[in-house]
Amino acid sequence: MVCCGDGKADDPFMPVVLTLQDAHKRYGEQHLLDGATCALADDQKVGLIGRNGAGKSTLCRILLGEEDLDAGEVVRSKKLRLGYLRQHDPFEPDETVLNFLTRDSGQPEWRCGEIAWQFALSDAMLDQPVKELSGGWQTRVKLAALLLHNPNLLVLDEPTNFLDLRTQMLLEHFLREFRGGCLIVSHDRSFLMKTCNHTLEVSRGQLTMFPGNVESYLNNLDERREHDRRANAATLAKRKQLETFINKNRANANTASQARSKAKQLKRLELVEVAGDEASVSFSFPKIEPRRGPAVRTEGLAIGYPDLTVADDIHVEIEHGSRVGIVGDNGQGKTTFLRTLCGSLKPLAGEMKWGFGCEVGVYAQHVYTTLDPKKTVMEYLEYQAASDATTQQIKDIAGSFLFSGELANKRINVLSGGERARLVLAGLLLEKHNVLVLDEPGNHLDVETVEALADALERYQGTVIFTSHDRHFMHRVATDVVEVREGRVVIYPASYDDYVYRVQKEIDTGLRAEAAAHARPDDATASRKADARADREAQKRLKSVERKIAKLDAERKEVGEQLLNVTEAAEAQTLHERTTAISEEIDSLEHQWMELYEQVEGG
Repeated sequence: MVCCGDGKADDPFMPVVLTLQDAHKRYGEQHLLDGATCALADDQKVGLIGRNGAGKSTLCRILLGEEDLDAGEVVRSKKLRLGYLRQHDPFEPDETVLNFLTRDSGQPEWRCGEIAWQFALSDAMLDQPVKELSGGWQTRVKLAALLLHNPNLLVLDEPTNFLDLRTQMLLEHFLREFRGGCLIVSHDRSFLMKTCNHTLEVSRGQLTMFPGNVESYLNNLDERREHDRRANAATLAKRKQLETFINKNRANANTASQARSKAKQLKRLELVEVAGDEASVSFSFPKIEPRRGPAVRTEGLAIGYPDLTVADDIHVEIEHGSRVGIVGDNGQGKTTFLRTLCGSLKPLAGEMKWGFGCEVGVYAQHVYTTLDPKKTVMEYLEYQAASDATTQQIKDIAGSFLFSGELANKRINVLSGGERARLVLAGLLLEKHNVLVLDEPGNHLDVETVEALADALERYQGTVIFTSHDRHFMHRVATDVVEVREGRVVIYPASYDDYVYRVQKEIDTGLRAEAAAHARPDDATASRKADARADREAQKRLKSVERKIAKLDAERKEVGEQLLNVTEAAEAQTLHERTTAISEEIDSLEHQWMELYEQVEGG
């Protein structure tokens, strides 16, 4: 929502608008940037990835001019209009959405309204005080303001943290339609996949740009790691051969010269550094006895606060061994429901019963902000650990969460948000629970740690009840879905993927309706003409598919008749395979026909 310009370089032949040259930045003994170089263009959508503490946020601050390099240079094109979201709230007391947008951007009201509808900010909402809106809606207001400044390069640091699915999808839509470049820091792989076509990794002080999305980059990284490991294995084998030859022959006068030659070869053999081969989080939750039957059951439950009922008449039963994702927009009551399950909020009415023998472990949102800042990592883990946990077990858990050596003696007050989140999760592992209640466990964790957590939860034999705005994480972990919406908490009748599809459809429908409502007459005419052309094209394709199906169906009947008269097994097998192939092609065409039919009918 802030834009800044002016710079030193302007190449008319390239769209590069921001360059980092031979950058050096260190904190204490850690080299965050060590001769790093990268270039950002105004037509690239770049996902910035790296471990927690690798320097992603520091890099963003350097590019924005909020922090200086120790050495090196940031070169800004004269054409650069840099935009970024402020972390603090820039709103004045009692300021309405429309007043804020006009004040911040200097644009007329009609233009502000035109941009606002892209984020589903209705006309009624434009007249509401901004500070009365939820955090997700305030983020939409900031994004509208950002677009009004007409930037050509956006820097977004963890824009999806605490955003609900609906707001994330609107942000994705905005970024896909945005004509400038982006640098986006996010631990949400699904979000990066939908918004970025390049990947920039910060690791060991270096920046590596890959011309593909994060999935392609990670696959390529795995291939490079395997190649490097094989090369190292071959080098070690060669070293062993040479060392054996040298030891056998250096004392022999006849072969000493050969031994010296082999020794020179040995010196030239070097191991390559394995690509991205850094310490990684790998862990498992303690083994527990699987249980059967209901883990928790609610009957006529009402949740909320003394002066506000958030949801009522809740009848939900969660089975042992299930992994239940709690979904719904921000402000609908997901955290309130989880707090009631955990006992930190009393039910307003009805009852809730945990099954016999349930041992519940809780990871709550913002829990890492309540840690004792004076304690060290090991002191916290020793305090959290069960009485029968050994010192070695505690050290093993600390090490698996990257708290080994000197890091284990770090005080909590110097840990980053991500390190504190890892620490709380590590503490949870030191007690044996057969039920885990997790509120946004992936926030502030890097991509690798989120993946490791998903792996561990998939193997866990207990019951998991959790919320997360990370779609990739939800898709992997959730076996069942509970939706919190408009005062109701119900078991969702389908999968998480189906829920995402439904929300996306609602958003697309809403955006089309808003676009039609805000379109100028010439825009509306052009839109109707485009719709008519698309409809005619769909009808043509529909008829073409119908002809192909009819032709293939006739061929299938003909082959079927031939099968009735064939006597040789080989010929019968050939005809049978042809029948199968025709049937598969017809199935595919029928699927196309259904999609086209729905398009024509829906239009």
